Amino acid sequence: MGSDRSNPVVSPPASGGSKGKGRGKGGPPGLIKPSIADTMKLNVYADNWFMLYVNDRLVAVDSIQFTPHNIVSVDFLPEYPMTIAVLAKDNADPKTGLEYGTSIGDGGFCLKFADGTVTNATWKAKNFFHGPVNGDTANPQVKQEPLPSNWWSVDFNDSSWKQAKEYTVEEVDPKQPYFENDFEGAKFIWSDDIALDNTVIFRAKIEKPDWKQRWNTKPDLDVKGAPQQ
Repeated sequence: MGSDRSNPVVSPPASGGSKGKGRGKGGPPGLIKPSIADTMKLNVYADNWFMLYVNDRLVAVDSIQFTPHNIVSVDFLPEYPMTIAVLAKDNADPKTGLEYGTSIGDGGFCLKFADGTVTNATWKAKNFFHGPVNGDTANPQVKQEPLPSNWWSVDFNDSSWKQAKEYTVEEVDPKQPYFENDFEGAKFIWSDDIALDNTVIFRAKIEKPDWKQRWNTKPDLDVKGAPQQ
């Protein structure tokens, strides 16, 4: 008669076993890892789309290309000084600068971090896509400039860029999700022309001299070049 396979014999774990933990869990003595309590929330509203980097790393991308205007809220791990770089785009045809065929749209970008970091006129801003030139919808022309290499980098030189321009809530006219989230103290910003400038990069450096890193670890993986590597 064969063995009863319905009741297999299970050997007890050897003494000094991991008690259910995977090998290497916890790390060596003295290792301090960041926890979710070390993270903070950021809220972003963009008219119409954005991608946001912090200290060279991609942190958030708007999942909706134009309307409905949504709020993007994510938790991330801050490290200071903190260089923020944002690519923001208004909904505009790349050949005409128009939206929905014959209309001229307008942009707007607003951000607030839980540490009190907000968008305002202290940020740098530069436009790279303008149109239709002179607001001419009958014969629309555009001016485009290639985005600079490594515009998101901590080491990128933005010293020649102008300050961002602040716009009122009434000028941007955000949709309902904006009013349902915390943007207190944050200003809508764009370049000089909120109607005809369609692709804008914003940059800001946030200093916090009294900040001390609680953890003594850093990532072993490198995602700065993704998805190119």
